[in-house]
Amino acid sequence: MADLSVGLFLLARLTAPASAAPICRLVVEAESGATLVREGAGCERRNSPASTFKIPLALIGYEAGLLIDAHSPALPYKEKYAAWRESWKTTIDPTSWLSESVVWYSQELAERLGAARFSEAVDRLGYGNRDVSGDPGRDNGLTHAWLSSSLAISPDEQVAFLHRLLDYRLPFSKRAIDQTVAIIPSFPLADGWLARGKTGAGTPTGPHGLRADRQFGWFIGWAEKAGRKILFAELIDEAAKSEEPAGFRARADMLDFLPRLVATRSFGATK
Repeated sequence: MADLSVGLFLLARLTAPASAAPICRLVVEAESGATLVREGAGCERRNSPASTFKIPLALIGYEAGLLIDAHSPALPYKEKYAAWRESWKTTIDPTSWLSESVVWYSQELAERLGAARFSEAVDRLGYGNRDVSGDPGRDNGLTHAWLSSSLAISPDEQVAFLHRLLDYRLPFSKRAIDQTVAIIPSFPLADGWLARGKTGAGTPTGPHGLRADRQFGWFIGWAEKAGRKILFAELIDEAAKSEEPAGFRARADMLDFLPRLVATRSFGATK
């Protein structure tokens, strides 16, 4: 399975549109808070989180008791659910929710939370602009706020959120944080490093609504080895859509970049 995953990452990189451009590539050392890499002009610019929002949503779900463990609840697919990938048309549990990035599971979880608990939890997390109102006039914030809609977060804020998550500085229980971390997809890197992260992709918005001709892609997370951690966020913009989500290319790019970075850097002492 690991070999297949690596092959898919390389394929995504080789087939990436030439028009893909980095909005931001940010890498921060967790222990010292030192910025190791900051590239692009958009690290402070807020953008829809798309499926990277599954990390805070998982945290909220575990804290509320709606998510039980890595495999409960397992929810069967229903015809009413939006499912544009065949892999979503099956029973989904918390682990497959994140690994397959299943939108309908996110929406079902949010609806079970209800608007009041959902809004309060996002606000308590201090997540991005905290705006879960959704599209103007459509009353769809509970199921669409994070999908090229009202909720927005910058790469700087993504990394800050992950830093607080890993340091247990969020106003949520240790149990909920540990359970969330456990289901975030992992990716072995060279020299004993392990990355954990989540992709996200969507259609950017412009002054006249959605830019159907473009696509953005996220990959956020961290890499760790022997107690050392480096946090990262990559956000790219593509001038043309393709069949593969742009988040896959952001992921492939970061997973290619990280081993080269850690090979040339000395980090703080192992804890």
